[in-house]
Amino acid sequence: MTSGRLQPESATRALRWFVGIVSLFAASVSFGAEPREATLGEALLFEKEIRPLLAKHCFECHGEKKQEYGLRLDRRVHFLKGTDEGPIFNIEKPHESKLLKSIRREGDFPMPPEGKEKLAAEEVSKLSDWIKNGAPWPKDEHAGEPPAQAVANHWAFQPVKEPPVPANPAANAWVRTPIDAFIWEKLQSKNIKPSPAADPRTWLRRATYDVTGLPPSQAELDELLKDPSPAAYERAVDRLLASPRYGERWGRYWLDLARYADTKGYVFQEDRAYHYAYVYRDWVINALNRDLPYDQFLLKQLAADRVSADPAQPDPDRAAQGFLTLGRRFLNNKHDIIDDRIDVVMRTTQALTVACARCHDHKFDPIPTADYYSLYGVFDASKEQQVPLAPPSEEYAKGLKEREDKVNQYKDDELKKLREHVRQNAGDYLLLAQFKANDEARPELTKQMAKLNASRFLIDRWKKELERVGKEHSPVFAPWVALAKLPENDFAAQAAPLCRDIAAKTMNGKPINERVANMFMGEVPSSIQDVAKRYATLFADVDKQWQETLKKAEDEKQPTPKELADKPTEELRRVLYGDKALAHIPDDQAENAFLKPAKDKLKKLREEVNDWRSSDKAPLQALALFDDEKPAKDHPILLRGNPSRPGARVPRQFLKVVAGEERKPFNNGSGRLELARAIASPENPLTARVMVNRVWMHYFGTGLVATGSDFGIRTGPPTHPELLDYLAARFVAEGWSLKKLHRQILLSAVYQQASSDRPEARAADPENSLLWRANRRRLDLEALRDSLLVVSGTLDEKMGGPSIEMVNPPKSRRRSVYGYIERQNLPGFFRTFDFASPDNHTSQRFMTTVPQQALFLLNSPFMVEMAAALSRRDEFKDIDQVPTKITALFRATLGREPTAEELTAAQEFLGDTPAKPENKDQHQRWLRFAQALLLTNEFAFVD
Repeated sequence: MTSGRLQPESATRALRWFVGIVSLFAASVSFGAEPREATLGEALLFEKEIRPLLAKHCFECHGEKKQEYGLRLDRRVHFLKGTDEGPIFNIEKPHESKLLKSIRREGDFPMPPEGKEKLAAEEVSKLSDWIKNGAPWPKDEHAGEPPAQAVANHWAFQPVKEPPVPANPAANAWVRTPIDAFIWEKLQSKNIKPSPAADPRTWLRRATYDVTGLPPSQAELDELLKDPSPAAYERAVDRLLASPRYGERWGRYWLDLARYADTKGYVFQEDRAYHYAYVYRDWVINALNRDLPYDQFLLKQLAADRVSADPAQPDPDRAAQGFLTLGRRFLNNKHDIIDDRIDVVMRTTQALTVACARCHDHKFDPIPTADYYSLYGVFDASKEQQVPLAPPSEEYAKGLKEREDKVNQYKDDELKKLREHVRQNAGDYLLLAQFKANDEARPELTKQMAKLNASRFLIDRWKKELERVGKEHSPVFAPWVALAKLPENDFAAQAAPLCRDIAAKTMNGKPINERVANMFMGEVPSSIQDVAKRYATLFADVDKQWQETLKKAEDEKQPTPKELADKPTEELRRVLYGDKALAHIPDDQAENAFLKPAKDKLKKLREEVNDWRSSDKAPLQALALFDDEKPAKDHPILLRGNPSRPGARVPRQFLKVVAGEERKPFNNGSGRLELARAIASPENPLTARVMVNRVWMHYFGTGLVATGSDFGIRTGPPTHPELLDYLAARFVAEGWSLKKLHRQILLSAVYQQASSDRPEARAADPENSLLWRANRRRLDLEALRDSLLVVSGTLDEKMGGPSIEMVNPPKSRRRSVYGYIERQNLPGFFRTFDFASPDNHTSQRFMTTVPQQALFLLNSPFMVEMAAALSRRDEFKDIDQVPTKITALFRATLGREPTAEELTAAQEFLGDTPAKPENKDQHQRWLRFAQALLLTNEFAFVD
């Protein structure tokens, strides 16, 4: 430290970063003869989003049975060939591809062609991004379902059997737990020796970060350094696992899997907040801290409503179902919400990408579309409900009812007025529907809508009904449909013969309502507007007659009549009244029909309800799932994922590849409890393996299986298959205890190794897949921020409660796990440090090195605040010697004393600055020294 300038990266690191960026850019550009093969993540994205779009819009004309212009898009090889005139994809310049221009409707061949359903803007965006990214396509996507033998032999689908622990006398001096015996055996197969044990300080720092996400205190370091015996290591592990900080650290890992956020994402005008999302976060943290058995941990998250002691009483465990309910809302599209729930459940617990089978049988794994819709039926038979986690107070219950009653009353009043408005203006709605159907009359539509104060929803409703009538004869509206087709400039002349037929009470040999026929006796209408007036008069007369009939019955204290005696008049009344009447807007469609003032008022009233639910008078609540009261029905397969194309119904049941040929359909309500039990079963070959692998991954940087959320056919075998099965078997046998699993790993010799490089070992195992040393790892966002708060002495250790603001003032100093996660607008700070996307299940975070990270640490106000707080910690106030204060700062930040060289460099940097600064410049020099320590790799990395 020879100057006041901070240099967090050496020239060598900067050069490596530059080369890495150039390499990444080069890899992203396709110079080969075909689109690059998709990575695993890209393959999943292709199957989930791209192939369904191609199937929906392209395969009809460019698929297996038909290839217009010689173009076929259902297989990679045909996609590369293009049309009879040449390629549609530009390999070297994807952004100039003809296909890109076609889907944007910019070239000579806009697709889909006129007359076909056009691509939505979101669909164009997805396809455009895919094309510009090089059109990555799974290489073996046409291989179909894997051979039965491949499925039968795949390691992940075999029953878990505890293998014997290898016995090797040569390993006795090194082995500390059975884990080490398996590791030793693999190392010996490559003639590699394990690395020496890390020194006690390094091990404790590593273990403390891994278990709690925080650095160890100096007192904890000093205690182990005084007594580095095996018993002391065990005491340290037990202390860490008993700490409430353990649940905060490992709870965050689970929240990544559960795509946790405090908001819903884009939901148009709906309230975007999940006001009580944090109760799920707190439940996860508390469950891990009390070591809730993992099978129960899963059961409660999937079916807490079915395993609670008394479903009628508030149950704190219902907060667990945030795992299912706190995902994106997809503009409240039910099909996408259920798809998201299937995806998060199956990838988190089974490491299977079942959601890829939504539109077609899985292209790699033995998961047919029928199995996807078996699970779909389970969630379709479940409904969401906000439930209290404790009994509400009388004051809260009364206030909530008052506010909800206001919402319901206003909605009912507005709906009643709206229905009356439509009945009184039925003729005008006929005319407006006609204007909307006629392109030439569109300009008149806006003017008439404003005059009538009508919503587009109602006009569309009448338009669709008239279109239906055009195909199916209606005794009431058939005359209107026929007359509406006549040209305006010769309307009366062409209407005359039609009116004679109508007056005769028949059209095309089919009957016409008598009262409608009577409207066309005598003078011929001069225009379609004239026809609309006649219908309006007729409906008004029928409505008046019905109201008089009701009034008479009421006055005479007779039963309320259900219909009019005169059949032609009753036929007309049914257009205005009844559940299926055209003028009767159903309750569930009312808000679509409301105009903006009514919608705004309703929104305001609902906000008052939400504000009350979020007030300090409200009990904690959770968004939970319950089985629908209606008997659950088996759901049909939606062909190509299209809700308008239902196919054969499939029973609600578990995956055949896991449950086997003898699986039985679910018959207990929705089947969610049975699904949960099938997942949390000791007999399930995936559940224990998947969780054990996830725990291992967080300790060693890579799992025994590299892809933590995909154990499918394309996933290679574990690096240590016997060890994986041993840990999985012991995990179940020891009561699904996560803390026992942690303890065994933490006390193992393989975990306690040093991270120093050894060229001879690296030559034999360059990826360290056999674990001949520990892997150095960078702190993630939460651990980095929380460590800054710890060393600066500003960490607030309060647990639980509403999420706090971490980025915008006033900033909280609580742990990062309690930070507010805005799904739609994730702050740049989160993205810069590789925070998990709250939109999707995340098995393992990316680890990037980008300039923004260094710039944040150098320049952000937060870092300046932390450095200032560190330099002014209370325990430094009485230090009056510069070397002593330098040593104290090293111990506080890095957990060690400075070397002689470091002490000299620090003193040179500080110059004549005293230990007790007297002015702003001297304070600034200590601040910059403190910030320099916080910028070191030693602070940001764990060995």
